[in-house]
Amino acid sequence: MKLAIHEIHLNVHDRGSGEPALVFLHYWGGSARTWDAVASRLDAARRIVAIDQRGWGDSDGPAHGYRIDELADDAQAVIATLGLGRYVLVGHSMGGKVAQLLASRRPAGLEGLVLVAPSPAGGVAIPDAQRDAMVRAYETTESTEATLDGMLTARPLAGEWRRHAIEDSVRGAPAAKRAWPTSGIREDVSSQLARIDVPTLVVAGELDRVDPVAMLEQEVVRRIAGATLHIVPGVGHLLPLEAPEVLAARIAEFVPAAFNA
Repeated sequence: MKLAIHEIHLNVHDRGSGEPALVFLHYWGGSARTWDAVASRLDAARRIVAIDQRGWGDSDGPAHGYRIDELADDAQAVIATLGLGRYVLVGHSMGGKVAQLLASRRPAGLEGLVLVAPSPAGGVAIPDAQRDAMVRAYETTESTEATLDGMLTARPLAGEWRRHAIEDSVRGAPAAKRAWPTSGIREDVSSQLARIDVPTLVVAGELDRVDPVAMLEQEVVRRIAGATLHIVPGVGHLLPLEAPEVLAARIAEFVPAAFNA
């Protein structure tokens, strides 16, 4: 369904019912359907909300609005519009950075945070050549395949998940493709992380070349009080597509603990 949020329309996949709801935020290049393999393995009685962030999937792709605080504003507005009473935020990579900032605002109803290979809130400094390569990463099917196989995954994706990942990345709005490597990844929004006061699980891929385990330990786990780390062996950065069974199991285990904390 489409929701009118901040003068644009955001596409939202909303299925199931019951609390706690799970609110999913995807990576740079993904969409709400990045989470389909995870969602299908979770309790059918649970409400699941997955957002096409602006510029991705079937959401509008305006020329502006891609700062981390603006993406957090979008997600917060979706949650309010849907009237979610109790929920857990689940953010992957770019979505994980957005989720960290949103959680630091202590929004009403938030009772847990799952960060999947999250980009650090403190920002990542990247050389100009790497930035320029990222800007071009999703220009074509061929460049996207090279990015998936050469950087994002430990082994090539197959079947419909590979096709979906390529389609989602290539069809992204030009402004969304450019905003993350040129500004979003480098933004420092870490000053408020000490305000996060909900149980937090960080899930990392053992072979992640984008956000390596050691970096996540230093820049994410140590910055969030009480955060715990789970490492998934043999996988890279795209955990929702590389290891959906494991990720779904970890989320299912975490949610009761979060709400009983």
